[in-house]
Amino acid sequence: MASPGYIDSPWPCEDAGPSRLQSPHNTVCLNLQPGMKLACTSKRTQMSTMTVLGAPGEVFLLTHSVLRTYMGLATTAQVSRIDPLTLETLECSPRLDGGPMWPGGVAVHANGHLIVVYGRYAHKLNRQCQPVASYALPINEPYNSFVVLDNGLIVTKNLSDTIPAQLTTLNPDSFRVASSDVTCPEASIARLSAHGNTVYVVGVSRVFRYHWHEASQQLVRDANWEFHYLQDATQSYGWDMVIDGEHGWFMDNGKHNYFMSMLGAGIHKAANRLIRVSLKNAQSHQSWEVSGLPHGSVTNPPLIDLKRRIVVGYDSANRHLRAWKIDASQNGNEYDVELNPLWHHESFGAASHMLLFANTGEVCVNDYSRFDEQVIVLDIETGQEKARVKTGGFMQGVVFPSAGWHRDFYWCSMDRLSRIYVPSV
Repeated sequence: MASPGYIDSPWPCEDAGPSRLQSPHNTVCLNLQPGMKLACTSKRTQMSTMTVLGAPGEVFLLTHSVLRTYMGLATTAQVSRIDPLTLETLECSPRLDGGPMWPGGVAVHANGHLIVVYGRYAHKLNRQCQPVASYALPINEPYNSFVVLDNGLIVTKNLSDTIPAQLTTLNPDSFRVASSDVTCPEASIARLSAHGNTVYVVGVSRVFRYHWHEASQQLVRDANWEFHYLQDATQSYGWDMVIDGEHGWFMDNGKHNYFMSMLGAGIHKAANRLIRVSLKNAQSHQSWEVSGLPHGSVTNPPLIDLKRRIVVGYDSANRHLRAWKIDASQNGNEYDVELNPLWHHESFGAASHMLLFANTGEVCVNDYSRFDEQVIVLDIETGQEKARVKTGGFMQGVVFPSAGWHRDFYWCSMDRLSRIYVPSV
């Protein structure tokens, strides 16, 4: 079901919703049968980050500039409405003010407008991609996208590994601050997640959450819920958290030196971990090494299949992809879980956010070798490959796919946008 803060479409924002479940609703699945193949239409792009869906047939693409970054100048973003089949541009915005470079975000708000956060600016656009309002965010750092709460408020934050994260809340109609900014206890690299009117912040060593209080019109930190995931650990910071309603899931050792791909990009010697924390009791938490190999690293979240109780994790730096069944814990702690291995691919170049067609159990992932990105559909229960296709991308995608309208989905690989589809017979 769609979060009420967004337009009711199968994929109105990154990861299909602020809980980051990466699964569309109210759309057809691929439903690949034995012998079926995938086809691909693609085009070169400049730093494509994501596509999102609006009303039936509407597809919006967010891109940003990059070259001027290396000259110390501000970068800009652009939003285009594209043809859902050919990918050709139908309408596009002017260059939108940005600033320090980091992939931002776009969403179709429940009020019908497009919301963009890129660099240190937030923008509101109409559905013809024309600017309606802009807001200069307070810190001269990149703001890595945003979440929309169930009440419609827009929450964003700066990205930094040194400066404490600062939460800014915008009113979607006036496009001005809805409350005073909130400073978190530490810096944060990961993108925000939200469930209802609660925001989750994965800091560089701890996780916090903030509830929107109607009475005070303010985000208020939950003093009774905090998780120090790097306590007694040698890993580096964690990435985006997936909220399944009972637990938060994310992966750590996220510091890397990505250039073209995540292969061999891990910096810290430790293995990266899949981490779970209870939303009811932050003292209940567990971690599992993904590959167990040194210099493990990721730049994105795991994937949770709520219907089948499966979690998929990966070590992008060492090319491992694996899945576990989530079962009830046998240790007597009512909040803990037990993970039982389902399948494990030990040479698989997955690094991007993923996409799950939940009704058919089809999970879409990338597999990368030097200058060759391919996208694969796997059966989430068995790990069996159902189909794969080359995108033509030279870079390994580390950003956001989205569902499409016609037994298809879109894949962004920074240098290329691809529509991957089941050909009609």
